[in-house]
Amino acid sequence: MNRKWVGSFLIILLLAFDVWLFFNSPFSTSKQTLPAEVKKDGTSILDIGNQEAGSRSVKKFSLTAQEKEWQINADKSVSAWTYNGTVPGEPLRVTEGDFVKVHLKNELNVPVTIHWHGMILPNQMDGVPGLTQDAVQPGESFTYEFIANDAGTYWYHSHQHSSKQVDKGLYGAFIIEEDAPAYQQEQTYMLDEWAVNQDKQNLTNMGGMMMGSMSGDGEADTKQMYDTLTVNGKSGEAIEPLKMDAGETARLRFVNAGYQQHRLVFPEGSMEVIAADGEKVASEGSSSNMLEIAPGERIDVAFTKQGEETEVIGEDPQTQNAQDMKIPVVSESNGDSYAYNQLSVSSASSKVTGTSSGSEDVLFKETPESDVSYHMDLSMGMDMGEGMVFQINNKVFPDTPLIPVSEGDVVKVRITNSGRLNHPMHLHGHRFQVASKNGEAYENPIVKDLIHVKPGEEYTIYFKASNRGEWLFHCHDNNHADLGMVTIVDYQSVYSPFKLGGENNNQP
Repeated sequence: MNRKWVGSFLIILLLAFDVWLFFNSPFSTSKQTLPAEVKKDGTSILDIGNQEAGSRSVKKFSLTAQEKEWQINADKSVSAWTYNGTVPGEPLRVTEGDFVKVHLKNELNVPVTIHWHGMILPNQMDGVPGLTQDAVQPGESFTYEFIANDAGTYWYHSHQHSSKQVDKGLYGAFIIEEDAPAYQQEQTYMLDEWAVNQDKQNLTNMGGMMMGSMSGDGEADTKQMYDTLTVNGKSGEAIEPLKMDAGETARLRFVNAGYQQHRLVFPEGSMEVIAADGEKVASEGSSSNMLEIAPGERIDVAFTKQGEETEVIGEDPQTQNAQDMKIPVVSESNGDSYAYNQLSVSSASSKVTGTSSGSEDVLFKETPESDVSYHMDLSMGMDMGEGMVFQINNKVFPDTPLIPVSEGDVVKVRITNSGRLNHPMHLHGHRFQVASKNGEAYENPIVKDLIHVKPGEEYTIYFKASNRGEWLFHCHDNNHADLGMVTIVDYQSVYSPFKLGGENNNQP
């Protein structure tokens, strides 16, 4: 029998099996309409958690959402949506304890917001349209005010139709510095991916998606959707070199603003993880030289330049379009002498992730007794009217089961991924403690606000319901969130006066 014919036949059988799985797994038959009435009992979120400057130092910023043609490199440009005309928007830097005021003006022809990713702040400042505010309409403004607690690496981005708006560039870094920084030099790198030479693929077209799913790494969708990787809005030779002398150590803050996981390879012995999601990690002297960063995640490393020769921090060469994501590390003496096409990324011996090291400060010293337990099953399905959907407990937002809590509750969430794609799950307004993976307890628990759940994996997390409000818990591959993978941590004593959709077109 012809081998090529046999191979084609096997592929057809695999695709047919995938189709059977999609249509025989639980799925919602249609996206239900938005609830007709919003809960009105208790206290409005506008009346809780208000913060004032008092005697604190006040830091003021102005951000204008506007459209601009953005040059990714000498050969590629994109029509971007920006804060203040750049991608990413300007990094906002404050000192721990500052009172922050950010005035947002919208010059786009669509509504926008700003969400302060990873920040513990009052619910009404969280930037989620239809839940914590109305989206800021074209020509209008909104001012966000909050105290910058907890030094660390955070970022800001639009949460209005974010599968599109963050994808088009509406994001920037938000850094809360310690009073006495531990490193003399530091840099922030925001990683992203763009569809430059192609139209962005539509996830609801499942045919190509299923073909890609056979790769088994959980990244089939992003591999098809994007063709260009960027660092701080630039690609390839346009990426600005990092200038350091041999033996010098710098703090490098990495933020994954895209929807694809990235694996960065460092020179051997040059990198140690020092923080994840704004939380310091317990130092273990890791010798790994590959760092995996999930969508929405932030990981800080201490990087030491190994010699005077030019080095490179770059995407794992096995990743599609990896050549776009290379950061040259040069000495002052040879900063202009390197040849980009001679830079190469060596293979990595092992990898570290945002859960590889325990946190210095934990939320619970022992596994706590829970007041609320919630099983969050993540899956894919087919909706007869919408195509592919991404589900929590076989439902799509806004029909996903809420997580009902009362102030002071200890909440246990067991998250399982029974689908075929990766899901970085992000909780607003709280930090949680990762207690176990696949039923095996961590010896050193990790405190985070985002957990990357790959196909077949299960994590158990705990958090304290200590910040009243209505808070999203969603997949930070916003393409998945857009197709349903969103729920709400719902404090029983409060309500939101805002509505999804409506005249303000609130689309969280």
